[in-house]
Amino acid sequence: MKVTVVGAGNVGATCANVIAHKELANEVVLIDIKEGIAEGKSLDIWQTAPINLYDTRVIGSTNDYSKTAGSEVVVITSGLPRKPGMSRDDLIATNAGIVKSVTENIIKHSPNAIIIVVSNPLDVMTYCAYKTAGISSHKVFGMAGILDTARYRAFLAEALNCSPKDIQAVLMGGHGDTMVPLPRYTTVAGIPVTELIDKAKLDAIVDRTKKGGGELVNLMGTSAWYAPGAAAAQMVEAIVRDQKRIFPVCALLNGEYGLKNIYLGAPVKLGKNGIEEIIQLQLTADEQALVDDSAKHVKEVMDVLDNMQAVA
Repeated sequence: MKVTVVGAGNVGATCANVIAHKELANEVVLIDIKEGIAEGKSLDIWQTAPINLYDTRVIGSTNDYSKTAGSEVVVITSGLPRKPGMSRDDLIATNAGIVKSVTENIIKHSPNAIIIVVSNPLDVMTYCAYKTAGISSHKVFGMAGILDTARYRAFLAEALNCSPKDIQAVLMGGHGDTMVPLPRYTTVAGIPVTELIDKAKLDAIVDRTKKGGGELVNLMGTSAWYAPGAAAAQMVEAIVRDQKRIFPVCALLNGEYGLKNIYLGAPVKLGKNGIEEIIQLQLTADEQALVDDSAKHVKEVMDVLDNMQAVA
């Protein structure tokens, strides 16, 4: 079993580290365009194997995709990180070019790979990878919902003074300010969260979740990496171990939730074949309206990409 992580920045290196520690593959290939970065970080991770007692071999490469050949799963994290005051949409031109080039190289050497996209702006970069790869949409999807629900659950655990292990939640929509947390589908050890916290506090947590990425950018001057890297690794685990986990991921919707030809966050069943089922929740009119509004914003960015490529 081989897993490739493209992009040896903070998110990619964290993802590769978690995959190695969990022994999800025999070999993890970390690849980057910057000379020596992937080799150095891979060597550093590999040298923790005798300490943390795992066998996964971690190998680094500077832009040599031949070393990724035969990968079962590929995680794409490469791209320009978001800076303070920069919207996700500002990233589209540069990162679309990067994701397109990466996807072409991945498909050339691993035509059967399942591709997980982490690059921002997430929804449109996943769409870019799908258009470039030319494979089933069930094998090309994005990591956003796991990260967003993790933030939501972490904030709830703080507010309720309980273990985050007991909190389950579903989130839909785009990765950004228009995401749609669903309190009606949020539980604490099976108890509806609305029975444990008042509406004002819950609304404040939902709002903080929507702005969770921006909060970290403002604090650190760059995007987060520990939670995003771990979230992508959790998706890899569900695939390579065929766990059939129910996760919110950025998936291509074609009729689900009344939406067509759009990559948007929705709950899915994740297993060895990638997305094995898109789960259709029975949304209320208000919830559907929020999802529709989020889809509208995502579609506008997807249209920007389509128009850019048409001109090119």
